[in-house]
Amino acid sequence: MPRHEGYATNGCMDKTIRKYTNFDEMKADEYRYWQSRPVWERMDAVEEMIETAYALKGWEIEPDVPRLQRPFVRLPCPWR
Repeated sequence: MPRHEGYATNGCMDKTIRKYTNFDEMKADEYRYWQSRPVWERMDAVEEMIETAYALKGWEIEPDVPRLQRPFVRLPCPWR
């Protein structure tokens, strides 16, 4: 399964440092960021978090374990 190295499409990582005055502001900015990313990128991030959680518990991901599957077809978004 091919992995995307970093989530930037041009191969460069955004190295912007942001300061927040409170937790709610930080979470709102994080939510806006993830909503701005394409669906495939969000799904890749979810898959990476699942794999990390399995690794932290010392479990191996076996092929017969139910998990998120990649779509076979990408449908155009009607509202774009």
